[in-house]
Amino acid sequence: MSIATPATGTVVEELLRRIGEGNPERIAEMYAEQGDWKLAWPEAEHGRTATPWIRHRSTRADAAAHYRELAEYHVPEHVATEVERILVDGSDAVVLGEIRQTARPTGRAYKARFALHLTVADGLVTRHHVYEDSLAVAQAFEAKDQ
Repeated sequence: MSIATPATGTVVEELLRRIGEGNPERIAEMYAEQGDWKLAWPEAEHGRTATPWIRHRSTRADAAAHYRELAEYHVPEHVATEVERILVDGSDAVVLGEIRQTARPTGRAYKARFALHLTVADGLVTRHHVYEDSLAVAQAFEAKDQ
């Protein structure tokens, strides 16, 4: 007898709901213990001081750390995400939308279009690949004297 697992779309919608709630540990519960997490930024820019959350990750604990760091570097009262579409094909899903945030260190607001490619297995996210307007993010965190 096989155990039924939630459909990809259901898992993705729950993940997005939890991201909206903002509790890093609850969000991380949606990820497999080991996974494939990548951000489409130039490798040389990963983990820079101004944007430490931007780097590849591989564990559930890494996922929680990502959401903690993301919250730490943004003004929570100025965060909004518009999900425009969720496309599901078997175990894969793509979320399309736009984020609007304010960089805490500089006070600069930015918006960035994004595509999030997720893969779900056994009710957990095993792939999290983000493609976003990295230039908008980088400019919001850039020191004024640069």
